[in-house]
Amino acid sequence: MSEKPLIDVTQEKILSLADETKFAANGIVSRTLLRTSTSRVVLFGFAEGQELTEHTSTQSAVVQILSGECEFSLGGKPHAAKAGDLIYMPPNLPHAISATKQFSMLLTLSQPETLAAR
Repeated sequence: MSEKPLIDVTQEKILSLADETKFAANGIVSRTLLRTSTSRVVLFGFAEGQELTEHTSTQSAVVQILSGECEFSLGGKPHAAKAGDLIYMPPNLPHAISATKQFSMLLTLSQPETLAAR
């Protein structure tokens, strides 16, 4: 996590997500926009056919599909997702992503309530 976030938490900033989204010909590009002690916001650009294999996170996650289309597998069940869709994942839910077309998404990770309240 050595990437410097695009947003400095001590100063206001307005970003164009469309302008900040980057795509690689045959890959996945991620850019950390914001990082705090309890959350992280990451912008992703997926080339068609790219995927993230099933994994879990100890944090709560909200995914906003910004452009394109993908298949989001939640707990082993596939779901078609497209621009404008919002996905919530509680901690430790197995999930995977496959880009059925080039797509971009905004991922917001946050500590679960029980951890954040400590």
